[in-house]
Amino acid sequence: MITEWTAEELRAGLDDLADILHACVLDGASVGFILPHDLSDARAFWQGLLAEVQTGARRLFVAVEAGRAVAVVTLITAMPGNQPHRAEVSKLLVHPTHRRKGLARQLMQHLEQAARNMCKSLLTLDTRTGDSAEPLYRDLGFQTAGVIPGYCLDITGQQLDSTTYMFKPLN
Repeated sequence: MITEWTAEELRAGLDDLADILHACVLDGASVGFILPHDLSDARAFWQGLLAEVQTGARRLFVAVEAGRAVAVVTLITAMPGNQPHRAEVSKLLVHPTHRRKGLARQLMQHLEQAARNMCKSLLTLDTRTGDSAEPLYRDLGFQTAGVIPGYCLDITGQQLDSTTYMFKPLN
């Protein structure tokens, strides 16, 4: 089941969200962290989003199975004054033990509908070039705006990875 979580639900589900993020990073996800990655780092990340979720600057969509969060994506809605029509997709994460069930696609479809309901007409995102999510984004109608070589460190902190910027008009 896909649902949007409030700040209170984020607080209550903090351990599940931390587990998802931690497992994804240990599995190689390029989502802003390098190894070693501690569960407390993942927990602190989600705690840091509480205020944004509380104010609506970021929306949190979660897939729940058997009473536990197993996948998540966020939608950043707080944009500069000249970009009120746009929102940014961030942190699409599916726990490695729950992959290949269509959860990422379901989360993205739910997120898109929420963005449309907010009268957003453009979604943007970035992903590690060549990452397994890139074909999913293309299949969902995202187009590549460009690639920036050497954008970020890989999870080992030893080499630089390229990042692909993508967009999707919601007309």
